[in-house]
Amino acid sequence: MATSTEPEGAPPAAKGPKGEANTKGSNEHREVGAGSGGGSQKRKRKEVFIYGNYRNYYGYRIDRNVGEDPRLEAFKKQWFEKKDCLDIGCNQGLVTIGLAMKFKCQSILGVDIDSGLIETAKWNLRRIMRQDKVATNNVKAQKSSDSPQSSPEELASELSNGNKHQDLFKIVSFRRENFVASMDGCSEQYDTILCVTKWIHLNWGDDGLVTLFVKIWRLLRPGGVFIMEPQPWSSYKRNRLVSEVARNNFNTICIYPGTFREILLDKVGFRSVELLAERLVGTVSGFDRPIEVYHK
Repeated sequence: MATSTEPEGAPPAAKGPKGEANTKGSNEHREVGAGSGGGSQKRKRKEVFIYGNYRNYYGYRIDRNVGEDPRLEAFKKQWFEKKDCLDIGCNQGLVTIGLAMKFKCQSILGVDIDSGLIETAKWNLRRIMRQDKVATNNVKAQKSSDSPQSSPEELASELSNGNKHQDLFKIVSFRRENFVASMDGCSEQYDTILCVTKWIHLNWGDDGLVTLFVKIWRLLRPGGVFIMEPQPWSSYKRNRLVSEVARNNFNTICIYPGTFREILLDKVGFRSVELLAERLVGTVSGFDRPIEVYHK
């Protein structure tokens, strides 16, 4: 998908609660007008996304020539079909919804620390449901006019096969949550959990990362799957100055991405790991990172 502006009708991006706003704030740059009188001053405001909670994230992650997020193509059906799933850091919810549509999850919850992104995710779910309803009505009208010989049973079957999203409201949900804020309620309730780790690591340091891993372990049922996208240390370096907290944590981090596998297998307790992809075809430079799949 190409980089784009917010779709028409989408909810405005909202700020998170105090202390957990979706940006660090604004960097202001003044331009003083020419002339002896001092002229007018013009300020440019730049949002800083301290949690990696970028707007239009999917637009600049995915190659414009690829229609589907390449992760959906790489994932295995058995990890999601009729499974209860959790997507940590769901952003605008497009991957969350895509997983439910493609793999027929029993349920999938998307959580994100940014309340504005959660509202956009809910809006995306409503939009997709509206589009599906229109498409279903079009199929019904076409079948009525083009195939009068079709029996009611045949028409019902075709509509059912084409209407893949009819129960999405019962399957997909979104919630604003700081996932590493608490270990409360960590009962085994999910079969599959997905997460990108870097922004949690930069904002909550090694302690936050360990909390993340242990909480995921506790939430997974026996035989469950943890799908992780670790990012290289070079990516941490590029984003370390996004906030004072990130800079301080970067300077004190002792658990590097190259050691995550050892910690998850030997310390947390996952029994095995598989490398799903060294590099995903269809992602732009900077997002072609590996995907590791851990089995409980």
